Formats: sequence, C-alpha cells, structure tokens
Amino acid sequence: MAGTFITVDVKGQRSIAKALNDLLKRSGDLTPALGDIGECLTESTQQRFIDQQAPDGTPWEELSSTTLKQKIKQGERTDRILTESGTLADTLHYKLTKDSLEFGSNMEYAAMHQFGGVTSPFSMMPNQEIPARPFLGIAPFERVEIIDILQHHLAKAL
Repeated sequence: MAGTFITVDVKGQRSIAKALNDLLKRSGDLTPALGDIGECLTESTQQRFIDQQAPDGTPWEELSSTTLKQKIKQGERTDRILTESGTLADTLHYKLTKDSLEFGSNMEYAAMHQFGGVTSPFSMMPNQEIPARPFLGIAPFERVEIIDILQHHLAKAL
C-alpha cells in the first residue's frame, strides 16, 4: 500500500492483545473482527477531516498564508484543512488477512500530511514546510470500540 497507513499492532496494548489472542485461539480467523474494526476506523478517520483534528483531539495547524492564497486563486473553500477535493478522506481503506489489518491511504501525499515535511522543489508549492496534520491513529474512544468489537466476536466464537 503506497502513501501512508497504520498497522494495528497489539504489542503494548494488553487488553486488545488478550482479546485478539483469545479470539484467534477460539476461531482461527480474525478477518470478521478486523473487518469491523476497519469499518470503524474508516468512519472515524473520515470524521477527523470534518472535525479537522488529530486522533488525540488536537486541532490541525491552521493553513499557511501561501496555501490560503492558492485556494483563493483556484476558487476553493478556504476554511477546510486537508480538503481540496476530498480525495484524501475518500481514499482511506484497509487491507485484511486472517490475523492483520492495515489501514491508510494510497495517495502519495498522505505521508506528507500525516508526518509533515518539506515539499519537493518541483511541486506545485516548491520547498514549502508542511506541518504534520495526523489523521491516522487510534483515538481513546476507538480503543474502547475496538475492544467491544473483539469481545463481541469472541463471544460469538464461544
């Protein structure tokens, strides 16, 4: 998957790790649970583009004056961060195996927005510092939802 993505890795998350391990032992296939988690993450991550905030709830950094001028010049809405046409939010997707979930966007510029950096000298806005505006990650309320999904699937497996 090109662009940027997160891998849901259970190391260090004891309650999620326990529920996943129990589910895997009982059913041998986490695909249904991970698919539900992928859908949950898709919905909540798309909401971040509306709320213009990181998974931890902090607001994204405001647009630079250069970006605002560019948006005005192109006749776009100037009040939306990371949303020119909505492509980035629309390209969020997940990939499943029986025991893993990858979630992210395949857009090349997704990593620049997630982590920040300096634009290419050959880009539309050359050599510009782009602040990190994280949109991928797991918010505290999502952890609770993930555990609920896993518990539900574990109960079905029993």
